[in-house]
Amino acid sequence: MRNDYELLDSGQGRKLERFGPVILSRPCEQADGDMQNPDLWRDAVAEFDRVAGWTSPGDADLPAEWVVTINGINMKLKPTPAGHLGVFPETRALWDSITEALRLTPDASVLNLFAYSGGATLAAARAGCPVCHLDSSKAMVTRARENAALNDLADAPIRWIVDDVTKFLDREIRRGRRYDAIMLDPPSFGRGRGGEQYKIDKDLVGTLERCKALLSDESAFVLLTSHTQGMTAADLEAVLAGVLGEGPLARGEMRLTGASGVRPVPGGVWTRWG
Repeated sequence: MRNDYELLDSGQGRKLERFGPVILSRPCEQADGDMQNPDLWRDAVAEFDRVAGWTSPGDADLPAEWVVTINGINMKLKPTPAGHLGVFPETRALWDSITEALRLTPDASVLNLFAYSGGATLAAARAGCPVCHLDSSKAMVTRARENAALNDLADAPIRWIVDDVTKFLDREIRRGRRYDAIMLDPPSFGRGRGGEQYKIDKDLVGTLERCKALLSDESAFVLLTSHTQGMTAADLEAVLAGVLGEGPLARGEMRLTGASGVRPVPGGVWTRWG
């Protein structure tokens, strides 16, 4: 499986990553300790600073956009003023597990909430499943559709929805719709299309209760991920189990990884019910 991403080094609050031919240095609060290979950092095409933004220390320019393949999924990357690119590579191992699980039930209907640029959506779609992809950002839903086309999935059975999560879930419940698998990556803080606020510590339980109402009797799984600082996998598991009740549970840490010998960097946590 082709993979154009790797973590090259980290330390002193920064991470050095390779996305295809482009090497970038960006802030990372979880990057503790000293840099293991300081000389590698001179290869960075660009650096991001939360005050200065993107800068190119050498002769090379930061591309306006480019395409990489991460764990077999093609993704279009575009640097943003906030230092993002349009992919969170710490989730890539979960993409593989999503595809593997859904290949056992290729007709399963999948709902992906807070779906961003579509990595998990495409992981489900490549297993042959119909997917509903929802995000409050029109720009990110557009990017996700572009990514689907890059993976020959433009004609796959994917519903592309731009909406506030809570409003959408309430409508789906009223419609009597059901899903066999639900994935969600709620933000620490976010805003919907109409300025609606979402705070994970206040709204997560309500979101999960709505998800429970949408689960079919043949439900495959609910996968909950979080990048919220201070939230542990055990915290997520307790919330998920508290809403969904008894069932197989698993949890773990999402990590940025590279070649053997490169120190991994924590990137968030996940828990799975079912």
